[in-house]
Amino acid sequence: MKIFCVGRNYADHAKELGNAVPEEPVIFMKPKSALLQPNAPFYYPEFTNELHYEAELVLRISKNGKYVQEHQASKYYDAITVGIDFTARDIQAELKKKGLPWEKAKAWDQSAVVGKWVPIQPELMRSPIQFSMKKNKELVQDGNTSHMIFSCDYIVAHISQYFSLNIGDLIFTGTPSGVGECVVGDILEGYLKEEKMFELEIK
Repeated sequence: MKIFCVGRNYADHAKELGNAVPEEPVIFMKPKSALLQPNAPFYYPEFTNELHYEAELVLRISKNGKYVQEHQASKYYDAITVGIDFTARDIQAELKKKGLPWEKAKAWDQSAVVGKWVPIQPELMRSPIQFSMKKNKELVQDGNTSHMIFSCDYIVAHISQYFSLNIGDLIFTGTPSGVGECVVGDILEGYLKEEKMFELEIK
């Protein structure tokens, strides 16, 4: 199982981190060990002093494929949820300064959180999908697929030009503006429209 992630897919988020808006999807990956298992506790990593949350819409790949065409891409995922791409921002800043890869900041164990899966019905994808995250009951991120630079179908097609898609792969489609720091004791809740997808305490 592979975890694909898309960076800078919302213009406002790219700007809040001082990054240029990309001309094609920025793709990075997390290993299988990055996935936080259901009902497992999340512990603040000992190697960072600046842990950031990034709430994202996540797709679940349901069909093996390669060189998928954009107009066929929706046939390759069958469920969505809301997740968190946890980031050690202090480590990422140092790596970016040196022009080095991000894996130490992004791909560590338990750095990928996914909520419960919602099967995709045709009507669900016909209109923009709204998702959000609250920290300690306060709304901190509010995303909508209509604000994506690259659509879900475009992302699936683009990734498949470089990597084979396999059943069970996950795609984190990018985070909207509002990312920020979290500390021990914080409660994070992810929502797909009005439905709660996950609740997580930082331990």
